[in-house]
Amino acid sequence: MSLAQQFAAYSQWRSRVAESVDRFRLWLADQELGDAQSELRLNQLLERLKEDRLNVAFVAEFSRGKSELINGIFFAEYGNRMLPSSAGRTTMCPTELMYTADKPPCIELLPIETRSNSTSISEYKRFPEEWETVTLDIASADAMQAALRQVSEVTRVRPEVARDMGFAVGSSEADLFHAGEDGLVEIPRWRHAIINFPHPLLKQGLVILDTPGLNAIGTEPELTLSLLPNAHAVLFILAADTGVTQSDLSIWQEHIGTSNGKRGRLVVLNKIDGLWDELKSDAEIEAEIDKQVSSCAGILGLDESQVFPVSAQKGLVAKINGDDELLARSRLPELETALSQELIPAKQDIVRDNTEGEFNDIHLRARGLLESRLAGLREQLSELTELRGKNKGVVEYMMGKVRAEKEEFEAGLQHYYAVRSVFSSLTNKLFGHLGLDALRTLTHDTRETMLEATFSKSLSDAMKGFFAITRGNLEKSRVEVEEIRSMMEAVYKRLTVEYGLKLPAPAAFSLMRYEKELNRLQNWCDTHLNTTINLLTHEKKNITHKFFEEVALQVRKAFERANRDAENWLKAIMAPMETQVREHQIHLKRRLESIKRIHQATDTLEDRISELEGVEQELLQQIQTLEQITGILRQLLLPREAQEALAA
Repeated sequence: MSLAQQFAAYSQWRSRVAESVDRFRLWLADQELGDAQSELRLNQLLERLKEDRLNVAFVAEFSRGKSELINGIFFAEYGNRMLPSSAGRTTMCPTELMYTADKPPCIELLPIETRSNSTSISEYKRFPEEWETVTLDIASADAMQAALRQVSEVTRVRPEVARDMGFAVGSSEADLFHAGEDGLVEIPRWRHAIINFPHPLLKQGLVILDTPGLNAIGTEPELTLSLLPNAHAVLFILAADTGVTQSDLSIWQEHIGTSNGKRGRLVVLNKIDGLWDELKSDAEIEAEIDKQVSSCAGILGLDESQVFPVSAQKGLVAKINGDDELLARSRLPELETALSQELIPAKQDIVRDNTEGEFNDIHLRARGLLESRLAGLREQLSELTELRGKNKGVVEYMMGKVRAEKEEFEAGLQHYYAVRSVFSSLTNKLFGHLGLDALRTLTHDTRETMLEATFSKSLSDAMKGFFAITRGNLEKSRVEVEEIRSMMEAVYKRLTVEYGLKLPAPAAFSLMRYEKELNRLQNWCDTHLNTTINLLTHEKKNITHKFFEEVALQVRKAFERANRDAENWLKAIMAPMETQVREHQIHLKRRLESIKRIHQATDTLEDRISELEGVEQELLQQIQTLEQITGILRQLLLPREAQEALAA
């Protein structure tokens, strides 16, 4: 299938998964098997499926044909170039192409002046009034092209203003940012652009990130710290005539090649039409292309199968003109096939794993609750059946037995309430280390220390100290998490053994992903900020500004995610016990009421037994329905190979 067909199939699969999850949620509510926590988790899962995005980033030095490649893959059906593409630099700021239904087609542009403060792009996205909006006339290709050219606009400022915004201003014309004859420096007019465009793929959740060259990447750290690492696929574009230049290698080594071994990192060797030579045979041209592929793969440390030689320009022309021969020669379809085979399955695996993890936990709780109800009902049926033909004294004995059992359970609940108190205390200790209040205090103290520092070593030590304390807080949090889990495991076992409650093992929770994120951020800081040359050549104010704008901000985001995950885990670990305790109380109350009614009128015994037998059948039917709903969703969540084998 083509990329568009593969993406459409993925979108349909995601919709079917969401429909199955929603059916499961509604059924749980109808059968009174859910609780507030399960409802919240399923609603969050549905929201994630609804808002699911597939992020593809295009990264290259300037003049590698990056924008042309985007045009060729995604916009050829419009019969012309949509993104500006010409010799020299055309992408001046990071540009996201996406579609949001509640906005009209438009371009949102964030002024470059916003780089002068410590507010991130993601934070500015919450305030639309800070962006300039340009309407897109999607009925006119010419009007769209004119509007999109605004993304490439530049402005001229004094060198000190450019430096204050984070641009590396040099003294020679070889430097990307340097003062001209008028003493001013040419810089991008916009810091970030968002193009809201109703393309079929964008409507289905595709997000394309078009990035500027190396120096611009360095000036917008949110690209390297957040947007690129979170992309599901990164296409790194080289030029076939130059191969891997030193600047290309710098981008690869610093921003892409060390991306934690993620899938979806492809290298595109563009402009192979520059190697087409009428004086050479096809075999000679192929050999030259193969040589460049081999050379690039060797330098970047890749398998040759990960390098795709293409001509984006010829591929775009071929698609517009319907020239199949030229399209095949451009090799663009081979890249599109690889992208669809690499990108979509990788994203589908992520969604499948997340959905399956949430769903399995809630399914086990619902199944356990039904089995607990069934076991209690059968116990009650057995007791009532044994009362057939018995005298009033036996009934009174049974009533006393159940009453004693109920009183014993109520007395045992004192331990349950004590556990809740200890649980609350441990939770407070956990958030004392993991919570955002501690991080805000640390951030404030570190900023004060850095601003008051008189020596480079003091600045360096403050940055190292920031990471040491945050890492220490994560370690203390890990200890608290383990203590909570161990306590709840002991409580679960006691309730299971003493009262026969159906409680699975408590859910586990790990902070490892946040520890790894801290390691990544500290490594970035140590290579981009906390180096001897940076500390000696940059002003203290600029280093402090960059540290808090770039690094501390990402640390805060990691801790915010950790807090949300910890809160959800704490609710998930307590909810099964609360549900089972409540169910057992209801069960004991019903048993006692049944025997009381038998005691008052023994002729109702057979009616009550028949009634309970009917409820037993209803419960068995509920279990069967639960497994049917589960089976449909689990089949959707099977890996593709298993689904194909099942279909065969």
